[in-house]
Amino acid sequence: MRDFILLYVNGVEHRISGEEAFVSLSDYLRYALGKCGTKVVCAEGDCGACTVFLGRLSADRSAVEYIPVNACIQYLYQLDCTHIVTVEGLKVDGDLNRIQQSMVDCHGAQCGYCTPGFIVAMCSLFEQCEKKEKSCAITRQEVSDALTGNLCRCTGYEAIIKAAMSVDEKEYKRLENLYPPQALVNVFKKHHDEPVLVKSEEAEFFKPTDIKSAVEYKNKNSGAVIVSGGTDVCVNLNKGRIEPQKIMVLTHVGGLDELRTNGNTVEIGARVTLRRLEEFFQDSLPEFHHILWIFGSPQIRYAGTLAGNIANGSPIADSLPFLFVSGAEVEVAGLKGERRIKVNQLYSGYRKMVLTEDEVIVRIHIPMPAKAAKLKLYKVSKREHLDISSFTAAISLERNGDKIANAQVAYGGVAAVVLKLPKTEEFLNGKPFSLDTFRQAGEVAMKEITPISDVRGSKDYRLQLAANIMEKFYFETADEKELVCP
Repeated sequence: MRDFILLYVNGVEHRISGEEAFVSLSDYLRYALGKCGTKVVCAEGDCGACTVFLGRLSADRSAVEYIPVNACIQYLYQLDCTHIVTVEGLKVDGDLNRIQQSMVDCHGAQCGYCTPGFIVAMCSLFEQCEKKEKSCAITRQEVSDALTGNLCRCTGYEAIIKAAMSVDEKEYKRLENLYPPQALVNVFKKHHDEPVLVKSEEAEFFKPTDIKSAVEYKNKNSGAVIVSGGTDVCVNLNKGRIEPQKIMVLTHVGGLDELRTNGNTVEIGARVTLRRLEEFFQDSLPEFHHILWIFGSPQIRYAGTLAGNIANGSPIADSLPFLFVSGAEVEVAGLKGERRIKVNQLYSGYRKMVLTEDEVIVRIHIPMPAKAAKLKLYKVSKREHLDISSFTAAISLERNGDKIANAQVAYGGVAAVVLKLPKTEEFLNGKPFSLDTFRQAGEVAMKEITPISDVRGSKDYRLQLAANIMEKFYFETADEKELVCP
């Protein structure tokens, strides 16, 4: 078993062990390597100043694929067999690359503190050009979407957007040309499937490569923190809310990156990222695609996982209302084998799951909605992107003539856990599809929830949302000829 992390930074190999393995990537880059272009502002993954490229072996192990991530919420123990490219590593023959030069030409920086993160995020947009079927002319909307996770407080975004749109894709030199992948591929293939155990005086982390080893480690180490994307765990680490002594990293466990359709069910491995899901559901399930799109910045979506959102157990987790109404199941593995648990039976209390000490989430099974179903998913927050929800909801139903059938309703942010609303569902079933019905259903829903007041919304605000969302669903799904206002 290996006792060090194998990491490349701008093409240079680093072997990391001991206490150094337990620091954030941003701290390692800045303090150990002197790569100070990577800035840290929020240490929460909100501002994007620390954005870097993270390269891993492709699924077929023939190439290195790069994604933009927030270095402040990536810890080194997550990064075995990866290649990190910082803003310094984007230079071409010692000179600024085309995007860096465009930021200069378009006056895209004033204080410059956020600029490196913007540069990497814009480069990521151009790295994706080969996935386009047609011309790769960058649109303003694509630039805005790519920069969702990057904040600037002094320049103003117009100059930065102009800098991106002034670059011809043919002038951009891709990472695969700056860092020919074959040497990296050979090294990573050699070491990828090696389990890793690194210890310091305060903590240890284990990187298993199969489910059996993961289950055994979790069983022997009660309270071990499981990390994959780390977009929530690492924020809590940075803010001193948790100090785990045992950490298990699932980044290299085989089989957990599978995403496939089995009949009418989508099977999602525990390591499948939100970004992959967003692309997967774009055409087949636009409602869920949109929720994933506004889940967070590209840097968050490229790292975070659906399994992590489930395991986090927050009552305002964006994905959970849909999983509740769809009848999704969570597959877990333990010493006694594998079993499935209905998502709406998974939580025993606030952030508490019914899993045993040895069990880990391995995949999620989501039945696709019936073609006749009307499905709407809602997220209410103070801003559209990169914000924690105040209230979430999923409503799904079918129509049997003018009557409602098979109503499914779930609300988030109204109790210690996401709630399925059986009384509201019962009220809706068999009723006329009318505005009056949904107004009454809203009143039933208000009596079925127990929201609290906090910084994101008052109790009364959430109660009103519980009623209003029913009317919103009606207006969004009723055909004009059927829409009748009393």
